[in-house]
Amino acid sequence: MITSVLALVVLCTAQAFAREITVRGRLAKTVEAGGWVIRSDSQKYLILNAQRFHSESWFREGTGVEATGETKTDTITIYMEGIPFEVRVMRPFDEGAQDNATAVTGSQRRTTRVVVAGDAIVQAQPDTAIITISVITQNKRALDAQTENANRSEQVVRAVKAAAGAGAEVKTSGYNLQPMQVYRENQPPTITGYQASNSVTVTMSDLLKVGAVIDAASQAGANNINGVAFTLRKDRPAKDQALMEATRAALGKAQAIAQALGGRVVRILEVQESGLTPRPIYADGDMRGRVMAQSANAPTPIEVGTLDISSQVQLTAEIETAQ
Repeated sequence: MITSVLALVVLCTAQAFAREITVRGRLAKTVEAGGWVIRSDSQKYLILNAQRFHSESWFREGTGVEATGETKTDTITIYMEGIPFEVRVMRPFDEGAQDNATAVTGSQRRTTRVVVAGDAIVQAQPDTAIITISVITQNKRALDAQTENANRSEQVVRAVKAAAGAGAEVKTSGYNLQPMQVYRENQPPTITGYQASNSVTVTMSDLLKVGAVIDAASQAGANNINGVAFTLRKDRPAKDQALMEATRAALGKAQAIAQALGGRVVRILEVQESGLTPRPIYADGDMRGRVMAQSANAPTPIEVGTLDISSQVQLTAEIETAQ
């Protein structure tokens, strides 16, 4: 995924190479060992490939030179003394004609940074259903509530596995045995009985069987459907699409800002993924009453719908504008 995003950024910033310039000034040593700069009244240019010219007889401190090459603003040195400058051609020039001065070809430009965000939402068809089914029993004695719950839960699990098919996963997701208490004012609570609850979670890929599984569970003794959710297991293609669209949206904003300022996007300095979230679809309302009200001849209707997969990208761009 990182490869595809980087490819997108490189494609959209193909014009972001350093601009070739010609400068004039005096050679001077830097605080870095073996370092050289071209010094003018207003600027220093740090020569990145000074060793290439060491054999020239005129290459010494104080010599006036004219150099043509490219600035490398993305290069970092120890002391950052001057603008990093890779020289293609350098020659001495008549210092008397332009003493201690520098000339840069082309119009003077300046750069600024902008931070923009891009959002995207991609819709996808879910491929997995998750159903949570519970059996709740009550009795005056804890053992009786527990025993009855165990018998009914076993029947429910058998029925659910048969209805869901071999590819479904059925597992226990919760068990609870607790006293039922009555509270009266200024009196300690009184235990009137016990409640046992056993929950199983069904994960299945055949979405057409969701209604049948709910009906089978209800008929076998389940009396609570805690929820039905639809999600996407194979979500990588949809996530990639959302991320790419969010990146394009952010880059489009940066280009629009650059155009408004009369400039262009020189390069992308940083890209951060702020969010990538598939949102599961949940069946609306409490399924318990609806399931218990279904008759044997009226299967539970389930509408799947589509998933929203959202992504947000924050992008830092360098914009070059005319002064």
